[in-house]
Amino acid sequence: MIVFSRIGAGLAALAAIALSAAFIQAPAAAHPTIDIAVSNWKFVPAKITIPLGEPTTLRLTSTQGVHGIQSDDLGIPQTTIANGKTVTVTFTPKKAGTFIVHCSVFCGSGHADMTLTIVVTDPPAGN
Repeated sequence: MIVFSRIGAGLAALAAIALSAAFIQAPAAAHPTIDIAVSNWKFVPAKITIPLGEPTTLRLTSTQGVHGIQSDDLGIPQTTIANGKTVTVTFTPKKAGTFIVHCSVFCGSGHADMTLTIVVTDPPAGN
């Protein structure tokens, strides 16, 4: 009899743990953070895709030269990335589409072609 009551108590404890776990909400998904290496005349990756209406953080590291990023359309303020430094910029895109963001700090002969393509997508249907 004692064996059954210990097993019964153990099962009751497990049931209580399982039941309380069902009521604990999972933490909210973290907002995207995207690492981008910046060097003379390129962003790597050169194209990123992000969700519409969700705060997104870009972690920009310059591995060569001084560069910048800025986009009124996306709400990215003028941000300068010094050589060897990392800066973060967080923004929330307000409209879907493809946005071409040019380096905003003159960085030499290839500056005119230095772009980052940001594709903002609508959330999947049902969300």
